[in-house]
Amino acid sequence: MMMQLLISLLMVSAIITIVPTSVESARIRHYKWDVKNEFKSPDCFKKLVITINGRSPGPTILAQQGDTIIVELKNSLITENLAIHWHGIRQIGSPWFDGTEGVTQCPIQPGETFKYQFVVDRPGTYLYHAHYGMQRDAGLYGSIRVALPDGELEPFAYDYDRSVILNDWYHKSTNELSTGLSSIPFQWVGEPQSLLIQGRGKFDCSSLTSPSSTDPKVCNSSNPECSPYVLTVIPGKTYRLRVSSLTSLSALSFQIEGHNMTVVEADGHYVEPFVVKNLFIYSGETYSVLIKTDQNPTRNYWMQTNIVSRSSNTSAGLAILNYYPNHPKRSPPSSPSEGPKWDDVDPRLAQSLSIKARKGMGRAPPQTSDRVIVLLNTQNEVNGFRRWSVNNVSFQHPKTPYLISLKHKLTGQFDEKPPPDGYDFANYNIYVKQNNSNATTSNGIYRLKFNTTVDIILQNANTMNPNNSETHPWHLHGHDFWVLGYGSGKFDIDNDPKKYNLVDPIEKNTVPVHPYGWTALRFVANNPGTWAFHCHIESHFYMGMGIVLEEGIERVGKLPSSILGCGASKDLRVP
Repeated sequence: MMMQLLISLLMVSAIITIVPTSVESARIRHYKWDVKNEFKSPDCFKKLVITINGRSPGPTILAQQGDTIIVELKNSLITENLAIHWHGIRQIGSPWFDGTEGVTQCPIQPGETFKYQFVVDRPGTYLYHAHYGMQRDAGLYGSIRVALPDGELEPFAYDYDRSVILNDWYHKSTNELSTGLSSIPFQWVGEPQSLLIQGRGKFDCSSLTSPSSTDPKVCNSSNPECSPYVLTVIPGKTYRLRVSSLTSLSALSFQIEGHNMTVVEADGHYVEPFVVKNLFIYSGETYSVLIKTDQNPTRNYWMQTNIVSRSSNTSAGLAILNYYPNHPKRSPPSSPSEGPKWDDVDPRLAQSLSIKARKGMGRAPPQTSDRVIVLLNTQNEVNGFRRWSVNNVSFQHPKTPYLISLKHKLTGQFDEKPPPDGYDFANYNIYVKQNNSNATTSNGIYRLKFNTTVDIILQNANTMNPNNSETHPWHLHGHDFWVLGYGSGKFDIDNDPKKYNLVDPIEKNTVPVHPYGWTALRFVANNPGTWAFHCHIESHFYMGMGIVLEEGIERVGKLPSSILGCGASKDLRVP
């Protein structure tokens, strides 16, 4: 395993310095990144993409448990601010480097160089991505792989370790998409034009009709940038494939033709192994699956993604599992499969229920909680604008980040009235379109008593379209949570808690709430800071589908000057 890690480190094209602190201790891994706009054609259609050192996806961060990561990030976007979130890294002792603009830091301005520094305290599969506006849609994302310390072994065996990020892709710029979402009349982003596997897809250029878009300089199917991603494997081996999703909108099914996948890790936690043919994965989730290369070695096989949970005409994402020594560009002899039915919720719910902590390796949750917050996910109109809301409150960012306002006691920077802990349980019908005429916008936050146990119930409901309820993947910053249960219909606060899994629940940082269903989570509020909890669908969070939690702010250390400089903190920053 260590040899594989060293080989992978040599292959990283980012500028990286590894500084050993001692023979026995963890190391410092130093990256220098230049973030800028470049014209790229990831699906054959040319558009502006946000790159890191010329790449999208960006360089993979490779580390071992306990290492310190330092990323010197230069914002060369010229006209746009920037922030990067380290997805799944809990930022214990460094809440100011969570990378969430408006919550934990001021944005990085054009021309500035900002230093993120944090410890990766757990092994596993994690991500990084833009957390300013909707920049994630523009290609600013990548993987983080954290290995065990030398001499420690995983509870499963494999020969090789590989990563693949799944994504969806829009041809419009993020500014066009976000402007439509915040306009009257409302302009929805629509379905993505392509699905990408490790940053590559294939859009049908012949479907374009305008003279400008039919120019081969704009869309060219023979462009090598959009040739399928190829994962080369050696026959007769076992591969750990770290599969992550950073889709802007889509829930996905991932499959490898002719190969079963054994799920062994989810969001950095070991899973009691189970076998799937289709891995359902939602934006912000990470999984490790084991595959055995035991099929006919004289041919290649399709790796494929399909959109589920939405009726979409977007073509499947395709990549090639290349059995060495076959030519890597040799297409499989078979046709890609149709994929699962997009509207079949049962197998997706079944997979969610199958994910449990590996025997003998999971932490038991507290058996009771101190506070219960029920979050009703609804779509609303507020002052004529289409919004997503939680308990009829649509989130909006403050001008001064919460961490700064609270730590420096800057009053009047956000609404002191906390959002509600629930909704009208008795009378609200989740199955019909509601007027929700009492919906408001707010930047109020939930204040949690430090070191208490909190339950959050995500309750799904009908949107503003009749007979429609969407899948929402919710991501919590600064914490992992125990997933206590899923259910269909309206959560019964008196009876459903009796069905919670308190024996072997998995811990995760991102979890779906299924259509017309509920998901129950539990965590301990023991990480001082301010933490976002939001739908990981980019447009939904942009439209207000999120909350912010505060805990133990008095225990947060001195804030670095580098995160200051916006809103009421303009005069606090020391050059």
